[in-house]
Amino acid sequence: MQYVYTRPPSPSFEGRGLSGYTYGPLKQNLDVYYVEVEKGHDTFMVSDKISRTYYVLSGCGYFVIAGRKYDVTPGVVVEVPPKLEYTYSGTMSLVAFSTPRAFPTNDTLTRWNPDVVPPPVAALIGARSALSRLVRLRVFGKSPINAYLRLNQALWNKLPRVVTETRPLRSYGFFLHRLARMQATRRQALSTFFLRNRPQLHLIQRLVERRTETVPFSVAVLGCSIGAEAYSIAWTIRQTRPDRTLELHAVDISAEAVAAGRRGAYPLVASGLSDTDIFERMSGAELEEVFDKDGDVFRIKEWIREGIQWHVADVGDPEARDALGRHDLVVANNFLCHMGDSSAEACLRNIGDLVHPGGHLLVSGVSLDVRAKVAKELGWRPVDELLQEIHEGDPCLRGLWPCHYAGLEALDKSRPDWKQRYAAAFQAPPSLEDPDNRDQTSARGPVREGREGWLTTELAYASPGT
Repeated sequence: MQYVYTRPPSPSFEGRGLSGYTYGPLKQNLDVYYVEVEKGHDTFMVSDKISRTYYVLSGCGYFVIAGRKYDVTPGVVVEVPPKLEYTYSGTMSLVAFSTPRAFPTNDTLTRWNPDVVPPPVAALIGARSALSRLVRLRVFGKSPINAYLRLNQALWNKLPRVVTETRPLRSYGFFLHRLARMQATRRQALSTFFLRNRPQLHLIQRLVERRTETVPFSVAVLGCSIGAEAYSIAWTIRQTRPDRTLELHAVDISAEAVAAGRRGAYPLVASGLSDTDIFERMSGAELEEVFDKDGDVFRIKEWIREGIQWHVADVGDPEARDALGRHDLVVANNFLCHMGDSSAEACLRNIGDLVHPGGHLLVSGVSLDVRAKVAKELGWRPVDELLQEIHEGDPCLRGLWPCHYAGLEALDKSRPDWKQRYAAAFQAPPSLEDPDNRDQTSARGPVREGREGWLTTELAYASPGT
């Protein structure tokens, strides 16, 4: 178990007037930050339930709490209880503690801090919010933006890819995607398929083939829905290494979906738990190998379903680690996109804690900005093997871009950070302190101890709750 935490190699968050580092996640319900303040926090804010305590290490400045100004110097401790509006300004170094740990929807940003965001800049930012107001516009109860997006998607789908990937069209596509993300009512989708992303399954196959140890191979499939992905992975691993013991945990927040997955019986006609033909990506030979046919029902063969454990759980809950443990491979596909960015980020951080040090995480169907941000902060190493093939491997996600919030943009190798942005497979950093540390094998062979050579993305982002 880890007891000592070092400062991350690069900032965990950057605002207009500060940057900082997040330690952990800690075992306690506590967040610890080191903050370098150049001008101050860019907004005033109010916390709903979190108390924050600041210790001034160096420099000087002031806090404004509930309308009153407090000058601070090195050695001063500042406590900000919930429900009070506050901000801080100056040039100083702070250590900050949040109790309990920060969570989405806790902080309300009330107004700009004029020491950091001058009034003309604040006015410009306010003008940008006009787009948000336009998105909320309704005419006779209907949204004109929805009609605009449907028309654009129809036109986009008629254009050849060589046109849509030009710089002007790509920029317009990002604008449409932003509108779609602002406009949409997000909900968990019923669509699922067997063998949904074949290149991703091929990568799993390669990772399993390269494991040399004899201990059971542990896999967690999160957001498993009615079981198509869990059974696809189980089939892939068991036909690749029939000599290895597989421990597979299938997890979903829906008890009804988990019950359907546990039964492993799928009617030929789409059922109420899926609005797609879940067999459409399988060949006839694969259908025969995976299923026993019973009239109009296809039942998973016993050698594939044997030993799979099914769980009803919310993987966004910080207690998920205690319930599910850690695994050599964690798969979290196609459910984070249905959350807002702050909720998806918090959930993805929890998911990262389910991976053994040196183990692998596969995560697609999520905001690329959120994924890159969390991967950078937690030190996940992008796996570049089959990177492009996996990115293009699910035609549903690619076909939804740019006019659906879950759509996936085309891979752009002209970006300097393209590998970090578009990788859907990551390796967790090894940890010498963790007793669960095993013979860790990457997609290119055994990993070395320590962090030398591990990749991080050069992305900056803001964290309002620091």
